[in-house]
Amino acid sequence: MLNIGQILGAGIYSVPGVIMNSVGSVGLLFVFWLLAPLFALGGLMIYGEFASMFPKRSGAEVVYLEQAYPRPQFLVPVMFAVTSVLLSFSATNSIVFAQYALTAFDVPITPGRQSIIAIAVCAVGMSFVALSTKWSLRAVNILTGLKVLSLVFLVFTGALVLGGFTHISDPYANFRSPFSGSTTNPNSLATALVKTNFAFAGWHNAFNVIGEVHTRDPVRTVRKAGLLSLLLVTCLFFFVNVAYVAAVPKDEIKNSGQLIAALFFQRVYGGSFAAQIMPIMVALSCFGNIIAVTVGQARVLREIARQGLLPYPRFFASTKPFGTPLGPVCLKYFLTVFVIVALPARDAFNFLLDLSSYPNLVFNAATAIGLWLLRKRQALAGLAPSKYRAGNIYVSLYLLSAVFLLIMPWIPPEPGHSDVSFWYATYCVVGLGVLAVCGFYYWLWIIVLPWLGGYTIVEEVERLEDGALTTRLTRKYHPSVANVDNGEQQPLIAST
Repeated sequence: MLNIGQILGAGIYSVPGVIMNSVGSVGLLFVFWLLAPLFALGGLMIYGEFASMFPKRSGAEVVYLEQAYPRPQFLVPVMFAVTSVLLSFSATNSIVFAQYALTAFDVPITPGRQSIIAIAVCAVGMSFVALSTKWSLRAVNILTGLKVLSLVFLVFTGALVLGGFTHISDPYANFRSPFSGSTTNPNSLATALVKTNFAFAGWHNAFNVIGEVHTRDPVRTVRKAGLLSLLLVTCLFFFVNVAYVAAVPKDEIKNSGQLIAALFFQRVYGGSFAAQIMPIMVALSCFGNIIAVTVGQARVLREIARQGLLPYPRFFASTKPFGTPLGPVCLKYFLTVFVIVALPARDAFNFLLDLSSYPNLVFNAATAIGLWLLRKRQALAGLAPSKYRAGNIYVSLYLLSAVFLLIMPWIPPEPGHSDVSFWYATYCVVGLGVLAVCGFYYWLWIIVLPWLGGYTIVEEVERLEDGALTTRLTRKYHPSVANVDNGEQQPLIAST
C-alpha cells in the first residue's frame, strides 16, 4: 500500500496522450508501458541489495549514496537537501486537477482559469496538512480509495468496449498495424520514457521506512512487497492503456494532452452521468495526491531543517501553532505558486514533470555505480556478499536507463513531436542548474563560511525523546576564535 498509494497519482490519467504524440504509434505506446516497470525492477533489485547492507536505516537512496560516496563529507545530504527544497512543488497534480475540473463542468480551459484553479486547489490541499495531521491523513485514506475505484472502473469500461457492449463501432481499429507511424528519434523516445517513469514513481517508497519494518527479515518483506506492487500496477496500467486505445482514435489520443481519461469517457458514455463523474474522480485523485505528497515532503523538509541543512532552521523545524510542519508547508506552497505563474500554462505540466525527473537521473546513475563500489569494498574487507545480491544485468539496466535519459533529450526532436512550445532541452539546462546550485550551496556553507568564521562543520549525534538516535550538523569553533561560549560547539539549531 505504501508503494501503490504513491504510484497511483495523475500519471496514468495524463501522460498516455503525450507519450503517443512522442512515439507516434500504438505499438510503441505499449512497449514503453512495459519498459518502464522493467527499469523499475532493476532499481528494486539494487535497493534490495543496498537494504540488506543497512537494514536498520530508513531513507533509502540518500542513505545508500551516503555510504557509497563518503567523500567529500556531507556532500550527499546537502545535495539531497537542496534538491528536495528546490523541487518540492506540487504543480503537476494541481494543473491536472484544474484541467479535469474544468472539463467535468464543460468550462473551456484557458491559461488564466487553469492557473487560478491550480493555485486555489493547492492552497486548499496544503491547508489540510498545515492545520491538522489527523484530518489530512483521513482525507488521504478516503481519496486513495477513490483512486483505486476509478482505475478499476476504467479497466472495466475498457473490457466492455472490447467486448462490443458499447456504441464504439470498431474497438480493434487502433490495434491493426500497431507500429505504423513509429518514430526512431532519440529525443522523442526519451520523452516517452520520462513520462512512463513518472507514472511509476513510488515503486521504492517502502524502502524509505525499512528501519520501522518489524519482521524477522525486513529486507525480504519490503522486497517482496515491492515486487508485488510493481506487478499489480504494471498490469493495471497496461490494461488502462488498452482501454484508451480501444475507445479513442489514434489522432485524438495524440492531441489529447493531459485529458486522455476525460476524452475516453466522453467517447464511451457521451454526455451521460458517467462521462461527467469520471473527470471529477480524476480531479479528486490529484487532490489526494497533493495532500499525500505534502504530508511526506513537509516532514522531509522539517527533518532537513532540524539537521541544520536549511537557513532559519528554528522556523522550519517548528511545529507551532498547530502541531504541524507549518513552515515547510508554506515554503512548498510558495514554490508551487511560483512555478505555476512563471511558466506558460500550456507547457507547465510537461516541463515541470521533465524538470523534476532530470536531477534524479544523476542520483539514479550514482546509485547503480555506488553498488559496485560498495561490493568491491566489502570484498576487500573479507565480507560475504549479500543473499539479496542484484544481478549485474539489473544494475546495468538501471544505469543504462539513467544514462539514456540524461543524454538523449539533448538531441533535437522531430517537428511536431516536442512536448513544449519553447526550446526542447530547457528542462535539461534547468535541471543541471539545480544541481549546480546544490554544489554552490555546499561549497559556500561547508567550505567558505567555516573558513571565514573560524569553525568546522561536524556531525553530532542526538537522542530524541522516544530514544531514537539522529544526527545534526554543528559548528565546532577553532580554539583561537573567541565566542560567547568560550570555544564550545555552537549548534546550528536548538535541540527540539
